Amino acid sequence: MADLDNKDQTEMDPADMEDVEEVEEEETGEDNSKARQLTMQMMQNPQILAALQERLDGLVGSPSGYMESLPKVVKRRVNALKNLQVKCAHIEAKFYEEVHELERKYAALYQPLFDKRSDIVRAAYEPTDEECEWKQDEEEELTVSKQEEMKEKAKVEEEKKDEEKEDPKGIPEFWLTVFKNVDLLSEMLQEHDEPILKHLQDIKVKFSDAGQPMSFTLEFHFEPNDFFTQTVLTKTYKMRSEPDESDPFSFDGPEIMGCTGCTIDWSKGKNVTLKTIKKKQKHKGRGTVRTVTKTVPNDSFFNFFSPPEVPEAGELDEDSEAVLAADFEIGHFIRERIVPRAVLYFTGEAIEDDDDDYDEEGEEADDEEGEEEADEENDPDYEPKKDANPPEECKQQ
Repeated sequence: MADLDNKDQTEMDPADMEDVEEVEEEETGEDNSKARQLTMQMMQNPQILAALQERLDGLVGSPSGYMESLPKVVKRRVNALKNLQVKCAHIEAKFYEEVHELERKYAALYQPLFDKRSDIVRAAYEPTDEECEWKQDEEEELTVSKQEEMKEKAKVEEEKKDEEKEDPKGIPEFWLTVFKNVDLLSEMLQEHDEPILKHLQDIKVKFSDAGQPMSFTLEFHFEPNDFFTQTVLTKTYKMRSEPDESDPFSFDGPEIMGCTGCTIDWSKGKNVTLKTIKKKQKHKGRGTVRTVTKTVPNDSFFNFFSPPEVPEAGELDEDSEAVLAADFEIGHFIRERIVPRAVLYFTGEAIEDDDDDYDEEGEEADDEEGEEEADEENDPDYEPKKDANPPEECKQQ
């Protein structure tokens, strides 16, 4: 009888076994959920992220030991592959040189359109009704009644404005608005820069002539103003499109090697790159106090035209390197994005497109993960435990 009782205690009904398995699976699922939640919290902690990044940075460039373990004959062949890679880098450099020539060619085709844009902005040309006609996207189109309502409202507003003041000429503050709409440029702007940039009428890009070292010049065209005597301020960027002999594998297209600004001929008392401060100094012996006036550098967009000089020999200090790196980024951005698409940065449409480029990638990844999870949950044959184990052919031997 005792044996029967023990047997009853050790054996379990199959249904009870299923219940136990379900409980174990639920506990495992809860543990995984908690682990994921903890991981997400850790990844949102800036101190943990900084420590992780520092750790990863320390690993960059460190040898894995694999190459050292290779037989000498294999290392010899790897060296041959490296030499082929260097030749590829030189061919790539030639490719970018030809791209630069294409840029020069097409810049001449774009320029008449950019000149007309400038004429409209500065009121030298009034576009025709046909040129002003703009077809909206279907999603932007409004119902007929709504359009009529808005037209009537706009007509009333225009009549009020006509009574108050004359029609504005061209597109007032076009380039200033572009600068204020772009974070990279607006960070450079100071309040005292804005009255000057209201006089900016155009920005042009000029490429170096054929056969000359690769470079481009940004020309800032101003209408006559009370701040400086010039009507054109320039900034030239010198580029190089050839692999560095000491590190050929780092070549990744043309790089800016240096830049040259211009001297601004400021009108008296109008130089916004300098400011005057007063300091009180006390004489150590007599104890008398005097006020000393000093002229010191002032934050301004117009410091853009006075970049640090890149020495031919020796290294720049960290501050100068940071200034130059930011300067190169700004110059490249103005050339590649601002000048070709100025009206879209004026309206804000280009900024929305830039934001979408970053957001869509993350959203797509999230959507894919969500779809995968949903598919797995809806699949009646889906078994999490089987997914957790890789197929035999994927296991390491």
